[in-house]
Amino acid sequence: MSYRLIEIAEYLEAELVSASSVPGLDDIPISGIADPESAMFDQISFVSSTKYISAAQNSKAAALIVSADLVDSFQIPLLVVKNPYLAYAQLSAKFAEPRPVAEVHPSSFVAETAQIGEGVYIGANAVVQDNVVIADNAVISACSVIGARARIGSGTMLYPNVSIYHDVVIGKDCVIHSGAVIGSDGFGFAPTKNGYVKIHQLGSVIVGDDVEIGSNTSIDRGALGDTRIHSGAKIDNLVHVAHNCEIGSHTAIAGQVGMAGSTKIGQRCSFGGQVGIAGHLEIGDDVHALGQSRITKSINKPGIYASGTGTTEAKTWRKNAARFNQLDELYRRINELEKLLEKKK
Repeated sequence: MSYRLIEIAEYLEAELVSASSVPGLDDIPISGIADPESAMFDQISFVSSTKYISAAQNSKAAALIVSADLVDSFQIPLLVVKNPYLAYAQLSAKFAEPRPVAEVHPSSFVAETAQIGEGVYIGANAVVQDNVVIADNAVISACSVIGARARIGSGTMLYPNVSIYHDVVIGKDCVIHSGAVIGSDGFGFAPTKNGYVKIHQLGSVIVGDDVEIGSNTSIDRGALGDTRIHSGAKIDNLVHVAHNCEIGSHTAIAGQVGMAGSTKIGQRCSFGGQVGIAGHLEIGDDVHALGQSRITKSINKPGIYASGTGTTEAKTWRKNAARFNQLDELYRRINELEKLLEKKK
């Protein structure tokens, strides 16, 4: 798969410029994208910041995608755009693995009561249970399971080994990666003196449009109401969303984030890796938590939040850990000293 450089320029609505006259500039074949240092003569790369200029100046790439303020820094052909990183994201679609063509593999099981739209691909050993609705051009890859009465929107792609439980609703143009489980039971048990009695989870999971869910991520169904993932949300690998949570539109959640039940998260939020979120909280719009933050109370003010501790030498860490256990005693002693000083004034 390759494209002429002029075709890429037109696709990105970019200005094609060169510091010198290059015969056949428009027809340079581009067969892939790579970073500036490893790119070869038939590949294109991009520079999104001035800190990458030096690394890109010796690039063997056929061309670079840059912003207008970086044009004078390079001697090779350039595609000039307003936002090079966005242009790279848009161009990546041209070189991505193509979607499979419509087919229902003979080894798959599709219930007679299932409704399958036009252009749908159902891979080998996939299972589609009773009264499922799969809209046009959806992809259900090998060994994926769609539970009874679930609904899959048009253009949505499920990679191999995805499990969609009963009654779950997935919107259109979503991407769900391998090993993801949508609609498993939430962690609900009533304690008794003889152990725990299971609370059957009677709600579902409702996923909006254009949502991406990473591999081995688990999203629990609601206990009574539904767990909701709103349109445009992006969820990384190895994330756990507990029952009855709500994630606002265009919120991004990085790997290994865990959130306890019934927490509601607003729009345009972001959570770095390994953020832990307690249950029954409300987090407003435009809240950004850095990696390993521990969120134990509701946040209603937009901004950037952090609570993780950075790495230090083990010897220093051990001393600090020991002193941490002494903080309460030190606080009381300082408080008493301040009272004594006040009396002497």
